[in-house]
Amino acid sequence: MRTQRQVVDYSLQRRAVLRDVKNGRIGALEVCDASPYLRNAATFHGEPTDERCPICRRDNLTLVHYVYGDELKQSAGQARKLADLPVLAMTLREFQVFVVEVCRSCAWNHLIERFVLGRDGLTAEEMLHSDVMVSSGGGGSHRTGQSSHSEEARV
Repeated sequence: MRTQRQVVDYSLQRRAVLRDVKNGRIGALEVCDASPYLRNAATFHGEPTDERCPICRRDNLTLVHYVYGDELKQSAGQARKLADLPVLAMTLREFQVFVVEVCRSCAWNHLIERFVLGRDGLTAEEMLHSDVMVSSGGGGSHRTGQSSHSEEARV
């Protein structure tokens, strides 16, 4: 997505947590603690991946995109489908997106990426083009990035 900026990738933290689980320093129950809300968000708003869960290896991971920002008002903190993000990015000045990977089988979850979207990241020429795209219903694509884990990601 063109307006994506300030990307933070949590893949190093994810690898460290998985290494600690493998070495027995952290129990699987400590990292497989997705809340029922997060698991429901994965079911109804998540984007399936081709990557197997690193803990149970039974199910593929699902990515959930949470949006936060002042302009979102009451809908801040909600999970959104990936297809909704380009429209929001052309409509709002700035908002943050947190991408969490979830295993619906064992409840593994981890923040993998955080970034900012919105019109503030566009040049004047891109703004003119985006107004045409939004009014015609056009969208864009989003790179989901690498996998990772963070304690602040515990949703």
